[in-house]
Amino acid sequence: MTAILMRASPLRLALVLLSLLAATPSLAFNDAALVDGFKRTVFGSEYPSWGWQAGIVKKFVKPVRVYVDDRSTAGRGDEVRSFVRSLPGAIDGLKIGLVAKPGEANFRVFVIDRRDYRRVVAEEIYGRPTSSFAPGKCLVRVVSMRNGIARADAVIVADEGDFLFRRCTVEEVLQGLGPVNDDRTLAESVFNDTSRHATFTSFDRHLLNMLYDPRIRPGMSKREVARVLPTVAADVQARLR
Repeated sequence: MTAILMRASPLRLALVLLSLLAATPSLAFNDAALVDGFKRTVFGSEYPSWGWQAGIVKKFVKPVRVYVDDRSTAGRGDEVRSFVRSLPGAIDGLKIGLVAKPGEANFRVFVIDRRDYRRVVAEEIYGRPTSSFAPGKCLVRVVSMRNGIARADAVIVADEGDFLFRRCTVEEVLQGLGPVNDDRTLAESVFNDTSRHATFTSFDRHLLNMLYDPRIRPGMSKREVARVLPTVAADVQARLR
């Protein structure tokens, strides 16, 4: 049976984009909270087997070229593309754009239905067709070395409600840019699986602007970052205020 794809109207896309970007009403946060949040999300990994890469800064140095591979029944890829297009204006220092062919991409985003989740994760993300490893409701994989992220792949489920789709879009795309860890203490962040955020919060926008500040370099350790992070946090606060 041929699936009928329902393409989003321009008005719906605009409303969805606003909902993804809108900063959820939040408590005020200071420079110390940003420094703490940066360390909790940029260092470590929600997948404990990740190894030494968890202990260094991960970020793209080259321009990020995103290919959105929309296989969802409802055809929600345009909503993901709209979010990606919004990021250069939200994150200083980040060069990111969409490409038309998967071979041109260093960040591929799969938009799928739940029934295809395990297969896409096992076969197309990890290259292990017989594996049952498919954690979480959505997923991102980041391949990073000391000189920066080489590529990222995200899997977003589109057929289990608007909240999950929007949360996965924001969280997985942003984590693919470097802050790969989740932390339950970060009440103002989407990088917290216990929070109810489904937007690019003000707190997370500050964290991404800190990460893509030129003073924060890929491969830096937590000790190296500590020397410049307070100044970077203060500068980002002043710029985004």
